[in-house]
Amino acid sequence: MAAPDMELKQAFAELQSKVVESKQKIKLHDLQIENMKRSITHATLTDTEIGQLPEGTRVYESAGRMFLLSDIKTVRSGLDNKSEAYKEKIHVLNGNKEYLEKQIKEQENNLRELISAKKNAS
Repeated sequence: MAAPDMELKQAFAELQSKVVESKQKIKLHDLQIENMKRSITHATLTDTEIGQLPEGTRVYESAGRMFLLSDIKTVRSGLDNKSEAYKEKIHVLNGNKEYLEKQIKEQENNLRELISAKKNAS
């Protein structure tokens, strides 16, 4: 009877470590998604404000620690590209998050099957 208990104990420990790891990854994905949504909102607001300026206006675009003098079309296209890239990354992160959640459920089901098999064998 000691061998099945050790097997179950090992399976529980493995499941617990995988669940903790997966939940940490899910939280990290949630934080990344929130940051990207915030960046999309920032880009949208900036695009709206720049859109109100006269056509020939020269604007500054942030590039790291410096600013580059540019025209409105270039800045707006750059903001659109950033927004699209963030949306794609959010889509990928949501897919990864769903995969992790499915993986947790699958591991829990496998453990349940192991427990029921042990009960039936006893």
